[in-house]
Amino acid sequence: MAKLLYQGHGSLRMTTDGGKVIYIDPFAGDGYEKGADLIIVTHQHHDHNRIDLPPKNPGCVIFQSFDGLKNGKYETLNLDFAVVEAVEAYNHHHKREECVGYIVTADGVSVYFAGDTGETQEMQRLAERKLDYAVLPMDYTYTMDIPETIRCAEIIRAKHTIPVHMCPGKLFDESRAKKFTAPGALIVKPGETIELKK
Repeated sequence: MAKLLYQGHGSLRMTTDGGKVIYIDPFAGDGYEKGADLIIVTHQHHDHNRIDLPPKNPGCVIFQSFDGLKNGKYETLNLDFAVVEAVEAYNHHHKREECVGYIVTADGVSVYFAGDTGETQEMQRLAERKLDYAVLPMDYTYTMDIPETIRCAEIIRAKHTIPVHMCPGKLFDESRAKKFTAPGALIVKPGETIELKK
């Protein structure tokens, strides 16, 4: 069963049942001791793209925002342990042509890592995917405030929605996390690992 470690801010580490390690937007917190098999970056802001942090296993793939969005087309990365689909991400502080989100499917579980985004047109289509997890930002300065994040969660309708990227300069903000009341809300604290279930 795949597992997901929340490292804090917008950084996460996903480990497949077979032991493959995927880092998402490495920057914050702890948990970079495991060698990476895949590193994905949603955009090039400094708090999302510290690809130097984790050690790399032989054959490690680094898939960044400019790999996920080429000439206006969202790309898909197919690996033997995961499929990574780039999708829209944009808001008042992040240009559409410079940012992506990702849907990562591994061990039969689908996880939408939204990156720094607001509500997008594509979220209506994501609802049709019946995603298992959505990881959404809600820091009110660089992404979206809590009411918009709740609205996006209601649009996407993933089984579980994990709020991240809650407050500039903080790994986590418990008071804001408690205000995230969308259906299927799942609060994960920095350093906490959850099993990813269908």
